[in-house]
Amino acid sequence: MKKSTMMCIAAAVLITYACSTVPISGRNRISFISETEMQTAAAQSYTTLLKDPSTKVLNTADATRVKRIGQQIAAAVTKYMNANGYAAQIEGFKWEFNLIDSKEINAWCMPGGKVAVYSGILPVAKDDAGLATVMGHEIAHAIAQHSSERASKAAVAELGGSLIGAATGNKSAAIQTGINQAYGLGAQGLYLLPNSRTQELEADHLGLIFMSMAGYNPASAVTFWQRMSAASAGAQKPAEFFSTHPADATRIAQIQKDLPEAQKYFKSTSGKPVQ
Repeated sequence: MKKSTMMCIAAAVLITYACSTVPISGRNRISFISETEMQTAAAQSYTTLLKDPSTKVLNTADATRVKRIGQQIAAAVTKYMNANGYAAQIEGFKWEFNLIDSKEINAWCMPGGKVAVYSGILPVAKDDAGLATVMGHEIAHAIAQHSSERASKAAVAELGGSLIGAATGNKSAAIQTGINQAYGLGAQGLYLLPNSRTQELEADHLGLIFMSMAGYNPASAVTFWQRMSAASAGAQKPAEFFSTHPADATRIAQIQKDLPEAQKYFKSTSGKPVQ
């Protein structure tokens, strides 16, 4: 049996048995990278970052807000996951929430629930609901296991490159180079980048629901992303096709479509006033 054929069979078997379902969205994802390993690596990286002398972890009123809102969302998400058959997907999560002094307008959540919010995003977030939008989105990335999915997708793309190389091994160097370059562009534009944009919109979708479960009005997400768009106005952005993130207009339009579903969770779980 040819090496390329054996690799194709191995890839098909691997992909077939590595599919799982994202909670709420129901999307099938490929993930054969160990989530436990991802969480272990994330925890080590998070600890290293916090201990780095150049990292200033804040202990202010805003830091307390970040912890409070994060814990509210985490508690709501954990309750939902445990009640709906997804407990295994948050096994090993040890939530941490920290506010880091930085002008960067950013926030992120590592596998296992390690969250960092940069102080530069606070003026854009504006209020608790804005912060809940940010943190709900980032937490959604971890719940949907997007990091392990991206790593798995990258591995599949690399395997595809190996298969192309094996199949064109008897061709001239010029032909091999041309085919490999075309494959690289195709893998990025038609496979890896669209997958990343799909993850971003999925994190928006799940994030709306998670903030709703925690008692924050998901309608606030629209004005938050409008402020984010305004904050980045003038910055040179790649065309949506070549970007890892959806265009601002695309994102806001999709959030507006997702609001009715998210509002159901807000109405059924929130005893708080609208944020």
